[in-house]
Amino acid sequence: MGPLAPLGINLTFLISQIVNFILLLLVLRLWAWKPILSMLEKRKQTIAQGLEDARVAAEARANAEKEAADVLAKAQRDAAQVIREASDRAEKVALEIKASAEAEAKNLRNAAAVEADQTKLQQLVELRGQVGALAMAATQKLIGESLDEKRQRALLAEFFSGVKGGKVAVLEGEVVSGASAEVTTALPLTPEEQETVRKDVLVKLGGGATTTFRVDARILGGMVLRIGDHVVDGSVAGKLESLRQSLQ
Repeated sequence: MGPLAPLGINLTFLISQIVNFILLLLVLRLWAWKPILSMLEKRKQTIAQGLEDARVAAEARANAEKEAADVLAKAQRDAAQVIREASDRAEKVALEIKASAEAEAKNLRNAAAVEADQTKLQQLVELRGQVGALAMAATQKLIGESLDEKRQRALLAEFFSGVKGGKVAVLEGEVVSGASAEVTTALPLTPEEQETVRKDVLVKLGGGATTTFRVDARILGGMVLRIGDHVVDGSVAGKLESLRQSLQ
């Protein structure tokens, strides 16, 4: 019996249990303890990283809130500045409008005074123009009604005679060779009259020029020649217009 027998302890069994426990610790250390420690370390690092991320996020949020507050405050200051400037401009514009209105009123009063002095003269001038216009309209109507074809032909013959006799200057002293001509009459020209225009009136144009014949009853009678920028108005309407202008 061993020395521990009186205590009810089997020394052999106790030693075997201690050896088994030591072996178990060795096995746990080799196969379980290190993985558990590694897992716990990783978890610790994960928790630490999470806490750090939370701290960074909190700081970022605080910075964002501060920047947002700064932006809002700046926007409010800018808005207040814009309102002040707009108010100042509005007041300035109102003063300018008032000054302009007063100046305009003064000008209107002065103009009214001048106009009052000129009203009678202007009315007389307008009346004279109206009378002249009415007289010319009546004259034009009477002449238009009295100009039959025979009289129209006579006016054309008179125009041709004036050109031949030097009384009507068409292209005197001007170089218009090759220019185109437009001939306007109150009634269509006969082939003989067209040939007369080409030979006697438009002789300086040359063979390469083109001549266009138009009919416009509004000229009443006679002929209107347009050669480039040069116009010879031998129409009845042209003479009446000259008379009307001389009456004004």
